[in-house]
Amino acid sequence: MTSNICVSIQPKNNNEALTLIEKAEAAKADFIEIRLDNFETQNFCELAASTKIPLIATNKLPKERGNFTGTQTQRWQTLKAAAKSGFQYIDLDLTILKLKEYIIDLKELNVKTIVSFHKFDGAFTAKEMQRILKEENDSGADVCKIVGTAKQVQDNLVALNFVSENAAKVQLVCFCMGEQGKISRLLSPVFGAFFTFASLEQGSETALGQISINEMRTAYSLLRQ
Repeated sequence: MTSNICVSIQPKNNNEALTLIEKAEAAKADFIEIRLDNFETQNFCELAASTKIPLIATNKLPKERGNFTGTQTQRWQTLKAAAKSGFQYIDLDLTILKLKEYIIDLKELNVKTIVSFHKFDGAFTAKEMQRILKEENDSGADVCKIVGTAKQVQDNLVALNFVSENAAKVQLVCFCMGEQGKISRLLSPVFGAFFTFASLEQGSETALGQISINEMRTAYSLLRQ
């Protein structure tokens, strides 16, 4: 059973980022997502050179539960700077303007794209996820990410079933956020998801319902027994 874990961190500067990357390496993260919406500088080369773990850059707006308040052009410039600096993946929201144009630009830089869509006020139906997956795949995404919010435990079953049915077709990240969504966060890779997200440690969560990477590794070890 392969269970890839992406640790999400939200540093304010290079020094803090380097420290968190080192901790994520020690925790044996498979990917590291660096949230750039709080980042004070744009010297990303040092970060990319500091690790062999694939780095994902994302830059979230307030409506996406992020803190970036600049223009769309500034947002894109930050992400493109990360791509040029050696980040292996750039996360783009499905609703972003010029999405396909940005994806073409990133492919020319040999950088892969994660096209994502989040729902913060509830879970997706299977029909909604199928429509979103088609849109993401048609955009040229290398990885399709669909994340809703579980309001009840049963919402996880819909997400996990969707992963099971579609993970062989595309590289898919799909689970539920929220306290009720922890089951799908943990089990989505077991059902075929490309990776899932974890916090570096308790208290450093970047999204509701995140579990620490150490807790997830322990759970996966138990599942393998």
